[in-house]
Amino acid sequence: MDFPRALRERRTRSHLSQLDLALRAGTTQRHLSFIESGRSVAGRNMVIRLAESLELPLRDRNELLVSAGYAPAYAESPLDDPTLAPVRTAIDHILRGYQPYPALVVDRQGDLIAANDAFGLIAEGAAAELVGPGRNVYRLALHPDGVAPRIRNLAEWARHILARLGHLPELRDELAGYVPDLEPSAGQLGFAVPLDLLSSRGELHLMTTITTFATAVDVTLAELKLEAFLPVDPATAAILHAPGNM
Repeated sequence: MDFPRALRERRTRSHLSQLDLALRAGTTQRHLSFIESGRSVAGRNMVIRLAESLELPLRDRNELLVSAGYAPAYAESPLDDPTLAPVRTAIDHILRGYQPYPALVVDRQGDLIAANDAFGLIAEGAAAELVGPGRNVYRLALHPDGVAPRIRNLAEWARHILARLGHLPELRDELAGYVPDLEPSAGQLGFAVPLDLLSSRGELHLMTTITTFATAVDVTLAELKLEAFLPVDPATAAILHAPGNM
């Protein structure tokens, strides 16, 4: 995709006018109009400023730079790169800190990077080929051989997951095919979409939080997500704190 078109599409997707983006990027609407029409060539620093002003993910910022004919600005290191050793240490520390609550870390595709021992209560009974590092946790959640048969509110939970997969259309289409055409429960959902899950220790009522590395300038690090499952009620907390889950 050529740069003027790529920039214009991302600006439109962000619901910003040329004036709004120009003010954010410290330039004029006239200059931005010339860039989007191809009458002016944006320098590398201007492309970076525009990408930052659009609040694009680092991967998209690199793509915008490449479309303008420049080299990517942000590295994409493998997670086992020595420079990311502090990240791996931090991940292990955070996962242990969430015990006895289930927690895991996934990459951009939703593939499992790491999980704590408590996550075993979520994944119990799932087919072996769906569980473990490198396996897709969204597929684990909605596949009929995964967690789906134990989810009491599958309609709401499936919609919650599928809504997060706009950047992965093939996976979204696959998983949508696993989900029956169920109607959401009547009435208010409450303050968050819960995960109501049957387990060998009793029924769990969980809500999730997602943590990211806010100051990341490496694509791999920026795309990592740590998701924790926290109890909604005292009964669930008691199950998770029971001996054997600690």
